[in-house]
Amino acid sequence: MPDLITVAVAYHSGYGHTARQARAAADGARSVSGVRAELHDVTSLTDGLWEGLSGAEAIIFGSPTYMGSQSAAFQAFAEASAKIWVDMGWRDKIAAGFTNSAGVNGDKLNTLTSMALLAAQHGMTWVTLGLPPGWLYSADGRDDDLNRLGGFLGAMAQSPSDAGPETAPSLADLRTAEHLGRRVAQTALRLASGRRALDGTAA
Repeated sequence: MPDLITVAVAYHSGYGHTARQARAAADGARSVSGVRAELHDVTSLTDGLWEGLSGAEAIIFGSPTYMGSQSAAFQAFAEASAKIWVDMGWRDKIAAGFTNSAGVNGDKLNTLTSMALLAAQHGMTWVTLGLPPGWLYSADGRDDDLNRLGGFLGAMAQSPSDAGPETAPSLADLRTAEHLGRRVAQTALRLASGRRALDGTAA
């Protein structure tokens, strides 16, 4: 039987809300047979962090959106990844992203775009959310719809400023992050299976 492939979730969370998103994405990834998920808090740029990301088939980036952009801690991680970029160490890995902000919009798209550009600079393959927007029609729109915030590039979530991480993001937003994790894992597994077949190592 082929070895398990790894989906890494590399995230920063300022107050715990985005950490819940990260755990949901990891849960979605590990729900796929043949896949394991690892959580990596990028606040500490340790050798273990870089080694873990190097060994992953896919990396899902996660950051809160602060003042219309990714957090300073995540940006520090992105800039530090230049040492990986020099050797194209993440080239051909699968990538995706998620973000959370207090505002319903909050310019979250800008954060996801920055993550997608980071992945592109590393030569990675970006996986979109792959869902239609929730609440698309007034007759059947519900607050528990997947992708209720209507993003396409990645998973979005909202956590009101006065809501703690024990209550926010909403279940719908967490299920959307879980969907993204599962989609990334399925994509990474197909890619790994294809590589094994081309190498003649498929079981």
